[in-house]
Amino acid sequence: MSSGTAKKAYEGQSITVTFEARRCLHAAECVRGLPEVFDTGQRPWIRPDGAEAERLAEVVRRCPSGALQYELVDGGAEAPDRPTQITRDSTGQLIVRGELRVNTSQGARAETRAVLCGCGQSRLQPYCDHAGPCGQIPQG
Repeated sequence: MSSGTAKKAYEGQSITVTFEARRCLHAAECVRGLPEVFDTGQRPWIRPDGAEAERLAEVVRRCPSGALQYELVDGGAEAPDRPTQITRDSTGQLIVRGELRVNTSQGARAETRAVLCGCGQSRLQPYCDHAGPCGQIPQG
């Protein structure tokens, strides 16, 4: 089994987008926000040069889980939200945005966005992986 920290980098001329598949909760903010960059039917599915770097960074920041991140070629990176915000959604997931230090089995990680497990059943602790009741979409 691979560790929860495996990221794949997609390099563009002015921005590099990284994707950590195990943390993706399929919110689809990326696909809805920039379908010309994020197309799951194509390979590679992320094409950073398909939009201006500023616009791409804005859409990446919408990813609630932090599975998508970016770094600008000039060294710029995402600034954390201040103050840090923690929201529990209707399923129990904790949606966290801000200047974060997340303790994982691989050590502490600096984060700006994460969806944390609220039920304790995730196999990707402390991140939610939809394994338990907090990752289930409510019926209704």
